Amino acid sequence: MPELLAEPDRPSLPTLPVLAGFHPDPSVVRVGDLYYLACSSFEYAPGVPIFRSPDLVAWELVGHAFDRPSQLALAQAGPSGGIYAPTLRHHDGRFWLVTTNVNDGPGHLLVSATEPAGPWSDPVRIDAGGIDPDLAWDDDGTCYLTWSDGGIVQAELDPTTGELLSAPRTVWQGTGGQHPEGPHLYRVGSWWYLLIAEGGTGHGHAVTVARGSSPSGPFEPCPDNPVLTARGTRSPVQNTGHADLVQRPDGSWAAVFLGVRPDGRFPGWHVLGRETFAAEVSWADGWPRVDRALQPDATPAVESTLGDVRLPRDWVAASVFPGDVLTWSDGAWRLVPRTPEDRSFVGRRQEHRVSGARARVDASEGVGGLELRVDPDHAVTLEVTGDVVRVVVRIGPAVSVLAEAVVPAGAELELRTQASTEHEYSHRRGPDEVVAVLHGPEGPRELARVDGRYLSTEVAGGFTGRMVGLVCASGRVTVEAFAYTGSAEAPPRP
Repeated sequence: MPELLAEPDRPSLPTLPVLAGFHPDPSVVRVGDLYYLACSSFEYAPGVPIFRSPDLVAWELVGHAFDRPSQLALAQAGPSGGIYAPTLRHHDGRFWLVTTNVNDGPGHLLVSATEPAGPWSDPVRIDAGGIDPDLAWDDDGTCYLTWSDGGIVQAELDPTTGELLSAPRTVWQGTGGQHPEGPHLYRVGSWWYLLIAEGGTGHGHAVTVARGSSPSGPFEPCPDNPVLTARGTRSPVQNTGHADLVQRPDGSWAAVFLGVRPDGRFPGWHVLGRETFAAEVSWADGWPRVDRALQPDATPAVESTLGDVRLPRDWVAASVFPGDVLTWSDGAWRLVPRTPEDRSFVGRRQEHRVSGARARVDASEGVGGLELRVDPDHAVTLEVTGDVVRVVVRIGPAVSVLAEAVVPAGAELELRTQASTEHEYSHRRGPDEVVAVLHGPEGPRELARVDGRYLSTEVAGGFTGRMVGLVCASGRVTVEAFAYTGSAEAPPRP
């Protein structure tokens, strides 16, 4: 009887992200003693958040690479459209970022800046198909664009004009997993390493690597591929892949990559989206090996308010820029619909499993309120019209009103997430529960509860995660207050 082939031993994966919530497809670069990281942003603007860290664990949002309408067209971008995986690099004293707006093409967009916080240039367009572009430079200054288009494709590039200087050619197809994508090319010693993702960004997700003597190969695969995967494991972090490598000042290496944290009974549901994780990397026999996890001691608690005049840096809008629908006037924020037919949404990522958002709105001139969503068709909304609030649940084409109440003057709306109250072995046990609450003069009043499975990627589909914020369906809604709180989370017990 033939023996089953065993995959090589895998390292213990981190259990907590270094960037919690919807922050997928991370790309990282070090400049001096600081690290900078960019993530996909899909239909949300401003696009491509840029973070800074001294240690690869604690990250601060410093800006966005696409922070104005002249750079980013999202009018046609529906859920999980827009900006796909970026690559962030530093060359010749300048930051470079290349990505793909799948609703504004075909082709890729290349922007640059002297400082990661910006301002970033208007994009240079690259006439090439596919997604997930990468940039790398040879010692003679030749720039290589490598991307995914049925396989891993490469061409020489003039980054100042976007002109391809050679014909695109396929340089690697991976090891046989579906969707070879997310390529990153590195020079380490005398070898060029090509790191890619395979298996799709679901349960089969993995990272594989190959090397060659030139940036265009030919590439030989690592004998121990995949070098990173969670498939078939008991890890609380699954779907790991789409990695990027970075060398530290002391010469050691690390990786950032995406993963999800499913919860609930089989088959499990994840609600925060694809998050960014990190791990140490060592080298053995000329190949990178993912080692010890890098992670915070705990996901920190957060308290964030909307504030006055200026939006918080982490606020985004769906398919428009926030300033197109939300403006500050007469001491308050005013929110209007994106179009006469479409609700507007402006808000922030849900970054904590246990969280809460509270808002006080005046809907005497319109319809709108507080919403927790994966996309417009998978959402729980505390929708106010005049002095009446309704708990509206959207699950695809099914729209239900679960409760209705009068909103007293000065009352606040709240949507909070909490652990499921179902029995551990119940088939109905989902990842969490969404609780809709009205805070009035007589105290809090629970209006409805919603099974968190309905606001999960496994139900909604797509590449994003939960967002929480404000919506307007018609007229104009005045926002008098908004606050988000997220509870600290310790690593789960082994």
